Amino acid sequence: MPIPVEEILSKKAKFERDPERAPEDFHDELFKLEEEGEWIIQRVPDDAIEVPTKYGRPKKVPRQPTWHHKSCGQCGHIPGYSTSIFWVIRKLGLDYIDPKDQTSCTAWNYYASATSNAAAQAAVAMRNFAAAYETGYFPIIHCGTSYGHYKEVREELLGHADLRKQVREVLGRLGKPMVMPEEIVHYSEWFHAMRHEIKAQQVVDMSNIAVTVHPACHYHKLVEGDAIYDPDMYQGQRTSIVSGIAETLGAEVRNYSTWFDCCGFGFRHILVQRDFTRSFATLRKIQVMKEEADPDVVLTHDTGCVTTLDKSQFAAKAHGVTASLPVMSEAQFAALAMGAHPYKVCQLHWHSADYKPLLEKMGIDWESAWAEFQEDMKKLERGEQEFLTWEDVDA
Repeated sequence: MPIPVEEILSKKAKFERDPERAPEDFHDELFKLEEEGEWIIQRVPDDAIEVPTKYGRPKKVPRQPTWHHKSCGQCGHIPGYSTSIFWVIRKLGLDYIDPKDQTSCTAWNYYASATSNAAAQAAVAMRNFAAAYETGYFPIIHCGTSYGHYKEVREELLGHADLRKQVREVLGRLGKPMVMPEEIVHYSEWFHAMRHEIKAQQVVDMSNIAVTVHPACHYHKLVEGDAIYDPDMYQGQRTSIVSGIAETLGAEVRNYSTWFDCCGFGFRHILVQRDFTRSFATLRKIQVMKEEADPDVVLTHDTGCVTTLDKSQFAAKAHGVTASLPVMSEAQFAALAMGAHPYKVCQLHWHSADYKPLLEKMGIDWESAWAEFQEDMKKLERGEQEFLTWEDVDA
C-alpha cells in the first residue's frame, strides 16, 4: 500500500523496502561480461561515498578524481550551470577534469527525432566512456537526459551480444577500448553525496528561503533503479535528489501536487508543439507551485528542466499571468550558499524569470555584483584580456 502523502511529508511513516520485489542487480551481468572479455569495467575510485538507491542497493559516488561530461544545453543556454558545478568542486579542493574531447550524447536525436540507430547511439556513449577511462578519471554526467540515455544504452548492451559486437567494431576503428563504468553517475548525485561537505563551507544563510523541487523525468523515470532514494527524505517514496541538499543548506522544501509531472520539455513536442510545452510548464508547474507552495525559488537538476521552467514564463506574462518564480539548478543554489558570485560564477543574467528579489532575500547585493561584473566586461572589450579566468572569478 502506498503511504499517504501527509504521512510522507510529516516524516512519521516508516517505509520498508521488500528485497523480493527488487529487479536483478545489473552489476552481476556487468562484471560477468568483463570476465568473458566483452569489455573493461572502469571501477569507481576508492575515494567514494555510498548512497541508497530506489530498491535499497548502495551506489558508489566518487568524490574525486572526476571527468565531467558536460551538457550541450547547459553550455549553450545556461552557462552558469556548468560553471557552478566546477566552482563548487574547486572550492572543495577536489581533483577533476573538464575534458576537451567529449562529444554530445546525441540523445536529442534519439528522443526527439528517432532517426538514428542503436549501434550509433551506443557507440557515442561508449566512445565518451573510453575517453574518460583513458584519463584515469571517473565520468560524471551533467545532463539528466544524457544520464538517462546512457543508462538505457547500458541496458541494451547488457542484453544484446550483437549490439556489443557492432559497437566494438566502431570503437576499434576509432582506436578506443570498449569500456563501461561501474556506475553511471549524474552530477546531482555527486552534490547529494557531498551535501554535508558543501554545508561545511556555507557562508550565506538560506534558512528563510523556501524552495520547490522539480525532479527531472530522465533522472528518476528511466532505468529508475539507479536513482537515489534516501529513506530519510520523503520516507524513501520520492527521489531525494535536490531536496536533500536544499534541506541540508537550511532551506525549507515545500510540497506541491504536480511534483511528478514533466516540466513540459518532453523532447519532441518542444520542437513541434512549443505552445504546448510553454503552457504545460507555466500552468501545470509554475502556477501550481505558486498557488500551493509560494516558494522563493524553483530548484531542479537537468538542462531541459531549468530552461523550460525558466524561459517559458514569458508566455504566461503575455497572457496577463503575473506569477513568476526564479528557476535554477541546485548546483547554482549551492554555489550561491558557498559565496559564489551571482554573475561571474552562477551567471544568473542568462535567466529570464526575475531572480533579484531572491538574491535580496539571501542578503546578496546584486547591484554591487553586477557593477563588478560590468567592470570585468569592460576589460574584455578593451582587449586587456581574452576571457575571465578562475582567478578573476575568485577575486
